[in-house]
Amino acid sequence: MAGHSKFKNIMHRKGAQDKKRSSLFSKLSREITVAAKMGLPDPDANARLRAAVNAAKAQSMPKDNIQRAIDKAAGNDGDNYEEIRYEGYGPGGVSLIVEALTDNRNRTATNVRTAFSKNGGNLGTSGSVSHGFDRLGLINYGAGAGDADTVFEAALDAGADDVESSEDGHDIWTSVDSLHEVAKALEAKLGEAEGVKLAWRPTLKSEVADEALAQTLFKLIDTLDDDDDVQTVWGNYEIPDAVMEKLG
Repeated sequence: MAGHSKFKNIMHRKGAQDKKRSSLFSKLSREITVAAKMGLPDPDANARLRAAVNAAKAQSMPKDNIQRAIDKAAGNDGDNYEEIRYEGYGPGGVSLIVEALTDNRNRTATNVRTAFSKNGGNLGTSGSVSHGFDRLGLINYGAGAGDADTVFEAALDAGADDVESSEDGHDIWTSVDSLHEVAKALEAKLGEAEGVKLAWRPTLKSEVADEALAQTLFKLIDTLDDDDDVQTVWGNYEIPDAVMEKLG
C-alpha cells in the first residue's frame, strides 16, 4: 500500500459534481435499473446494485426514486440500456475514458464525438488509451470518515491495496475481485461509503500546466458530464494548484 498521495480524485475536478439535480438522479436511476437487471433485484444479493443504491443515497436521492428504478428492472419495464466505453484524447494530449449507458448507440456516439471535436480533443478507437490505465475497485469516503492515518489503518486491515487522502476525502483502491469484500469490511469500521465502484486509474499522470488548455479540458469534461447517457469520465490529467486557483 502506497500510503497518502497528493493527487486529488481523478474522476472529477472540484465542482464538477454540481450538476443539475434531475440529470444526476436520471444517471443514478439508470445505473440502478441496469444493475438490477443484470442480477437479483436485491441490493444484499447483488454487489453492483448495492453500490448503485449507496451512490444514490449519498446524493440524497429519495427512497421512492430508488425503489422505482429497481421495480422498473424487475418488471422488465423501460428501455434496455447498453454499456459502452469510449476512449480519446483531450486538450494537452490527456487520456480520457468515457463510460456510458445508452438505449441509442448512434446518438451517444455522435454526442461524444462532437463533444471531443468541439473542445480540443479527438475520439480514439477502443483500446487507444485504456492500456494506460489499470482497472480497479474504488471506494470513496468523505473527509469526515476520519483523518488520513485512521483511514489508512482501516483500509490496510480490510485488505485494500492503496489509499489516496486529501482535504476532500479518501480514495481507497482495491483489486476488482476484492472490491465488495473490502467495502463490507470498511463499512464496519468507517460507516457507509460515499461510493463503491469499478474505476480506471492511470498508470502515469499527464500534467496540464497551461491555463487555457486546462480550461478547455474542463469544458470538454463538463460537456460530456452534461450528457444524460454519460455515466462517468475518467482521465489521467493532473492540474497544478496554481492553475486551479486561477481557474477558480
